[in-house]
Amino acid sequence: MEKKVRLLIVGGGPAGLAAAVEAYDKGERDILILERENKLGGILNQCIHNGFGLHTFNEELTGPEYAQRFIDEVEKRKIAYLLNTTVIDVNDKKEVKALNEGGLLVIKAEAIILSCGCRERPRGAINIAGSRGAGVFSAGTAQKLVNIDGLMPGKEVVILGSGDIGLIMARRMTFEGAKVKAVVELMPYSSGLNRNIVQCLNDFNIPLLFSHTVVEIKGDNRVESVVIAEVDERLNPKMETAQEIKCDTLLLSVGLLPENELARGANVDISRITRGAVVDDRLMTNIDGIFECGNVLHVHDLVDFVSLEAREAGAKAVEYINSKNKNQKYDSIAIETDGKVRYVVPELILKNEDSNPLTLKLRVSNVFKKVRLEVSCDDEVIYSRVKQVVAPGEMQTIDLKSEDVLKLRKANSIKVYLRSME
Repeated sequence: MEKKVRLLIVGGGPAGLAAAVEAYDKGERDILILERENKLGGILNQCIHNGFGLHTFNEELTGPEYAQRFIDEVEKRKIAYLLNTTVIDVNDKKEVKALNEGGLLVIKAEAIILSCGCRERPRGAINIAGSRGAGVFSAGTAQKLVNIDGLMPGKEVVILGSGDIGLIMARRMTFEGAKVKAVVELMPYSSGLNRNIVQCLNDFNIPLLFSHTVVEIKGDNRVESVVIAEVDERLNPKMETAQEIKCDTLLLSVGLLPENELARGANVDISRITRGAVVDDRLMTNIDGIFECGNVLHVHDLVDFVSLEAREAGAKAVEYINSKNKNQKYDSIAIETDGKVRYVVPELILKNEDSNPLTLKLRVSNVFKKVRLEVSCDDEVIYSRVKQVVAPGEMQTIDLKSEDVLKLRKANSIKVYLRSME
């Protein structure tokens, strides 16, 4: 089956839904969402805890409730979508191949928004010694087993990594009657939100061990214990500190990776830091008419920010489709960082006349206290804000006014950095 569509959205999670709604509200009617699962909503369907929607709806919702708000908006607008449809190829001519029960679909689009989300880093990526006994799960897999399938992964649990999913699963497993022995974190700081440390660990007296890692998994048919050890400043285990913890389950919360296999197939440039696409301030990649947003672009801490970014992508995609000069090329300038600022999205600022306000999103590489977050153009500081503390687990945003955006577009160098106040 061959089909043409003006705007194709790959992924029906929170990013894809928000992008579709915004595109429709900007006047586009020929929209198609492709979703590989049997329902819209993405990962939110298994996130039954609350804490979603405070920024978007000014109320606290569970993941499924948040997703349903956007699903209702899609349904109200009669935006077309296909479920159980897996995209297998996207090329740089904006041609998409997908499979579902009807067979092979070949879709030609004028613009594509990739909103494919991210996946968890597996055990094989972190090289833990030990046999391959049962009882080792990623935190997200455990979340699906408990919240969707009604199955308990185990009763005595150790969690490696303090990402938000791992922190939330420490609480969830405790609610279901399991004993969480410890959350073990390689770095000297958490990669999760501070509120999750307080609500999911501190409130339940679950220990969080910084600068520790799992060095061995013991047990043949099933995990029987894990050996943990402190690490030095180079993150190498200090084996003299090793201790064994009895458990039947190890959950891994060791990072998320944007699902960019489709983008690579389309020759999209990928950032070595974020593992997402390199985008300009329209959220467009180096391939004309292919946009990215949400966790496939860079991992967000709040779904509210995913939706906000996706709305921007939807609006920019419609602008592109309706543009009379689709193929017009603008020069761009890359934003430089100082190492303390790990990355900034977007990475490229176009040298055009657009003076609309712009939000830069960034993460830092460590915990820093009493600093100024600054933006400079040709050594002129155009933005400065005091931060008492910044941490890798919390995304920072910089809201630039129209006059500052015009300075960015005319600059020869743009830098985003942290300056110590001490």
